[in-house]
Amino acid sequence: MVPTTKKLVISGYYGFRNSGDEAVLKSILTALEEESQRSNVTIEPIVLSIDPAWTTSMYGVRAVHRMKLKEVREALKESDGLISGGGSLLQDATGLKSIPYYLGVIKLAQWLKKPTFIYAQGIGPVNRKIFNPMIRSVFKSCTYVSVRDEQSADYLRRLGLKWNQIHVVPDPVMGLPLPEKASVQSSGENVASDTVDATAAAGGNSTVVAHDASGVDVDAKITLEQQQVGSDTSETKHVKLPVIGVSVRFWEADRKELTAIAAGLKKLAAKKAVHLRFMPFHLPDDVQASRFIMEMLGDITRKGSEISITEDLTDPQLMLEEVSRCDLMIGMRLHSLIYAASQYVLPVGISYDPKIDQFLLRLESEPAGDTGSLDGDKLAEQVAGLLDQRSQWLKQHEDRITALKQEAREPAKQIITYLGRKG
Repeated sequence: MVPTTKKLVISGYYGFRNSGDEAVLKSILTALEEESQRSNVTIEPIVLSIDPAWTTSMYGVRAVHRMKLKEVREALKESDGLISGGGSLLQDATGLKSIPYYLGVIKLAQWLKKPTFIYAQGIGPVNRKIFNPMIRSVFKSCTYVSVRDEQSADYLRRLGLKWNQIHVVPDPVMGLPLPEKASVQSSGENVASDTVDATAAAGGNSTVVAHDASGVDVDAKITLEQQQVGSDTSETKHVKLPVIGVSVRFWEADRKELTAIAAGLKKLAAKKAVHLRFMPFHLPDDVQASRFIMEMLGDITRKGSEISITEDLTDPQLMLEEVSRCDLMIGMRLHSLIYAASQYVLPVGISYDPKIDQFLLRLESEPAGDTGSLDGDKLAEQVAGLLDQRSQWLKQHEDRITALKQEAREPAKQIITYLGRKG
């Protein structure tokens, strides 16, 4: 068959340098490219971005400004279809503009007679009933609809979409691969140089620790863990500390959730030497939230613990690599937990939104607590227990995680198949 080239416009919360949403875009681009290599269809993406120049520089794809109607319309006119997603695009918890904007882009594509594909979206919460008929009308005209959890599917079924119109798939980021070594070395973002030792900021002494990146093979991770216990080389005179990733955000007005997390981490560090690795996913807000906790921790180095933070890290694959080096991830940000699970790192979620609960449910797990009632003592106890039982947890969840990683590519496969049939 003669190869064909298809242009796809991709709409989402892109260009804002939110690591989670950028990971969604990178995952979609990667999945489309890999699936196209298995077919006779070549995809040329056009991304709707708040910062087209940055998006083009980051991913090497064409981008247009998401808020300039003429540019969006021209991109859709020349395209062969629109992908909307992924992420939590259709929700009114953070404001009234998101749902009309994303539905408007989809409807514009439909007016232009373009096929529209909903890519692993998380729908809701939708608190205002006025949006329900709008979502129903637009989604019923979509060529393909996939959502990332059963709660989203149930919502769409209540709106009147038929069960066989809705495909429940994992979040696209479950399928994001680690960066190739060559691309890491040539990247403009140097993780080592952007990693700041935060002990001084927390009132303690500076400590520098080197870490080896572990792969995603579960048996290899377990073997590495066993080998490191009791090791004593000329470079490392102590057992490698468990690395606990921490991804937090502001949510409660009185910051009681961050205070509880700080109390839990302080209690944990008092009983067990650990390396607390703060990982801000949304810049600069998450940096401020991280430093709020770090200041409350004080000097935890006196009992052998360490503390650090990633700085200005926006490349999703480099952040994924950082997460892969952890033993456990405490996360408020959804994609910090998805990153962790995809790399077989233990995810400990703190829920501020049902999407956290829904993702953990797919792993047959539940949050350590929610932002309104989190207990720091219980958090410390849960984390300590999971660290002690890490190998068992990995063995119990390996098959489920591997399946989710494979299923995450299904929307790309369906879209490529559809475009291939169209010729």
